[in-house]
Amino acid sequence: MLFSGLHAGGRMPAITRKVMILSCALALGSMALSTSTHAKKREKQAKADTQPAHAMSGAVKPDPEILLLEVYKELAANRLRRAQTKADALVEAYPTFRLGQLIRGDLLQLHTKPITTFGAVPNAPQDKLKNLREEAMARLKSLLEKPDPNLVPRAVLQLREDQKYVLLVDAKRSRLYVYGNQHGQLKFVTDYYVSQGKLGVNKIKEGDQRTPIGVYYITQRVPGAKLPDFYGAGALPINYPNEWDKINGRSGSGIWLHGTPSDSYSRPPLSSDGCVVLTNPDLHKLYESVEAGKTPVVISERVEFVQKSKWESDRNLANKLLNEWRRDIESRDPARVTANYSRQFKTERAETLGMLYDKYQRFLSGVKSISISLRDTTFFLYPGRDDMIVATFTQDSLIGKSRNTVRKRQYWSREGTQWKIISETNF
Repeated sequence: MLFSGLHAGGRMPAITRKVMILSCALALGSMALSTSTHAKKREKQAKADTQPAHAMSGAVKPDPEILLLEVYKELAANRLRRAQTKADALVEAYPTFRLGQLIRGDLLQLHTKPITTFGAVPNAPQDKLKNLREEAMARLKSLLEKPDPNLVPRAVLQLREDQKYVLLVDAKRSRLYVYGNQHGQLKFVTDYYVSQGKLGVNKIKEGDQRTPIGVYYITQRVPGAKLPDFYGAGALPINYPNEWDKINGRSGSGIWLHGTPSDSYSRPPLSSDGCVVLTNPDLHKLYESVEAGKTPVVISERVEFVQKSKWESDRNLANKLLNEWRRDIESRDPARVTANYSRQFKTERAETLGMLYDKYQRFLSGVKSISISLRDTTFFLYPGRDDMIVATFTQDSLIGKSRNTVRKRQYWSREGTQWKIISETNF
């Protein structure tokens, strides 16, 4: 329970029991912030890590999730007037925050009568209340589930030196995590509440109202002034469908990270046609930190966090696989090279393993010496899987006296005890 007034042996006031129902905090379990050192640390870190939102005018505003939590804590201590004051401050700072307005309305009614439901508004649409209830749950749970600083997101194994940030979308938590790249080490920067497709994740086709799962990149930054009001403060398109999506027959387009219309501060967790939607203040901050063509966006059903030792082990494996592939090319033996590739190898151009063998045989037959170096390498574990690694790198080849450079992406898949390249693209 997200209330500081709960304590062992103490009886909860009747009004607080009513508020628990309306706030949906009952579903969060029996964690009382006043008695949980772990939760206290999480809340403190949330305040420290979350930068204040800025309106487009530049005025500093309080963080809405922290204010929301403080409202609940005041209610738990049966301090209704103080809770009301903070709820008033919340809607004053964010007048289009519908969840804040609903909670404030319930508080006003609590001054005169008991309330036994969330959103005690006569004839209120139940689907709208359900959406607001889900948003409240997602926002409050995030303060208890902030990433442990001793853990790292498993999917991001290695970034290029010039990639300053990586974005990770966690669909189950309705959260976008921002990690910084500090000399090859990942450091948590901040996180934001987000909305996703109406029917969840794992996009398959155009119009299915799902958000894709995969490793993508920001392709451009589109300012809000060039867009309809629906997209809010701006948009950050991603390269869906990527190579792996196309090979697997996934269709659709126009998947963006974008803001909200001017008449709404935020949207429910499941509310887009497939895009990832942030509040305008959050989108505005994110917009300034990403770089087109560089910033990766990893979209997962649920982000997995692991110990650094596990992360380093996975990263070392990825580097080992790529270096062995490089050495096999330098051997000038087509059989050794193609032994790295899966029998199910496929590309967008419908190349097969047999076709690949013929290509390497023709290429290497007349080569007397070849030296290859790899740079600007990134590695990702494909979201939700521990049997696929996405490797992207620049390959510099010295063939006799000729030099050649190509940017390449490989998808490595684990087949039994071995890892094989199941797809490969040059770009």
